[in-house]
Amino acid sequence: MELSPALRCLFSGRIEEDAGSYTITVPKSEIDLGTLRAGEVYRVGILNGTAGAAETPPDSTEPRGEDRDDPTDGPPVTEGEVRQVEIEDVGDQGDGLARVGPGYVVFVSGASVGDRPTVRITSARENVAFAEVVN
Repeated sequence: MELSPALRCLFSGRIEEDAGSYTITVPKSEIDLGTLRAGEVYRVGILNGTAGAAETPPDSTEPRGEDRDDPTDGPPVTEGEVRQVEIEDVGDQGDGLARVGPGYVVFVSGASVGDRPTVRITSARENVAFAEVVN
């Protein structure tokens, strides 16, 4: 999957009915971080709830993103979690990009496209995580 340089953010959300129309709530952190601005118009893409989900190694005790009770409760990964990912792309800074759960990206230092490293999540934010290769 090719990531557009115009991509501003990635987050998971639930479609809610609201007086005959439907809404997706944008996390407050996207506004606070300056990624998005209230009142602006943005193009929105919708992915299936399991699109891009990476496999979790059988010995992992953490549930995969799509297996959690409510994917909007927070990130589909936790700090310190160890899991296997597949590097699908490389970001502007040279880090590998893996997708975990619906619309969630993990940046992996020192990884290349096609790698399937086991990584440890070092930082998990609402819409993105950072990880290091452990083997």
